[in-house]
Amino acid sequence: MRLLLVSATVFEIAPFLKEINASVEDKIISTHNYQSHQIDVLLTGVGTTHTAFYLGKYLSTKYDVAINAGICGNFTNKLAIGDVVCIDEDCFADLGAEDDETFLSLEELKLPGTYSLKNENSFSHVSFTNLPNVKGVTVNTTHGNTQSIEKFIQRTNADVESMEGAAFLFACNQYKVKCVQLRSISNYVEKRDRSKWNIALAIDNLNKVLIDFIHQ
Repeated sequence: MRLLLVSATVFEIAPFLKEINASVEDKIISTHNYQSHQIDVLLTGVGTTHTAFYLGKYLSTKYDVAINAGICGNFTNKLAIGDVVCIDEDCFADLGAEDDETFLSLEELKLPGTYSLKNENSFSHVSFTNLPNVKGVTVNTTHGNTQSIEKFIQRTNADVESMEGAAFLFACNQYKVKCVQLRSISNYVEKRDRSKWNIALAIDNLNKVLIDFIHQ
């Protein structure tokens, strides 16, 4: 299998890299062999611009599957910190215009471009079977204000937020690459209080899924 593993930062996938004995050495993309697999690790940096650029540059290579792995924030009480989820539906949540108190998406503005999207080439594997499928949103500014969070939930009905996911799904859809967006919840989306976050647990659980996948 030829796998592209995409992450915004190295620390989000560090346990997986240790498992396959891979040193990325501050490279944007690096190639590693593990058992019978070739694993290309792409570290894009945070945000949609970096993610879109580097996927546009490297995703033209033929891959059997692309995986986006990272942490995320949670809007819903249906999920807990440390839960790992699959995001099959995402959107560029702040791509649009304000009309006084109303947000108008690109679709509502009838402008060319993409606002919401679904994974058109979803990759299935036994390691992901029991993971919840959720609705994600991709933002440029993560939420930390109670009033704006309430308005945002009403508008999007999202489960989780990230800063790269929609760009990943869009690129994979364009190249028709089988893919999965895996996210592990590090915090509830609420008034910002890092003392309530558990990034270590989120990373540990995310990488357990990745390691289980590559072993199988």
